[in-house]
Amino acid sequence: MAEINCTQVKEFILVGLTEQNKLKMPLFVIFLSIYVFTVIGNLGLILVIRTDARLKTPMYFFLSNLAFVDFSYTSVITPKMLENFLYKQNVISFNACAAQLGCFITFMTAECLLLASMAYDRYVAICNPLLYMVVMSPGICIQLVAVPYSYSFLVALFHTILTFRLSYCHSNIINHFYCDDICTEDTWPKSTALR
Repeated sequence: MAEINCTQVKEFILVGLTEQNKLKMPLFVIFLSIYVFTVIGNLGLILVIRTDARLKTPMYFFLSNLAFVDFSYTSVITPKMLENFLYKQNVISFNACAAQLGCFITFMTAECLLLASMAYDRYVAICNPLLYMVVMSPGICIQLVAVPYSYSFLVALFHTILTFRLSYCHSNIINHFYCDDICTEDTWPKSTALR
């Protein structure tokens, strides 16, 4: 195999949602509003569950963890997207892109697995209501939360390491607003970018 002469990519250019300047400020306001409501809603839910003694049940424990995961993966993507609406050059460094991808995969995988844990909790509550508090002990609840977080971190770490070992010699342009999948302009169909 012949060796290819290429330089290491140090940054990626995010195309974003639009390149039309007249749409950037309205989109910034819309997404900032959605983000603020998401943050207030999730952090408010966590605060209420942690402070109210009547909500110290397994169902609310899982719900507060789900709110934390929702807050986390929203906070991984949205600040950079909002920043890109304000600046002309939508650049993200190689390491920041890897961190964003790894965190996003971690929290999205954790959300799916936490929903499965919550389904098990509801199954036990419906099918064994008299033994519910015995079966869903605090130790079991912590395990049903710790395992999804650990597993999702390992999956994200594996996926991120393999993704960023690839070479990006041809193009460093990502036709997206965040580093989800590193598809460069050479491999992405031209008609899919929103302009």
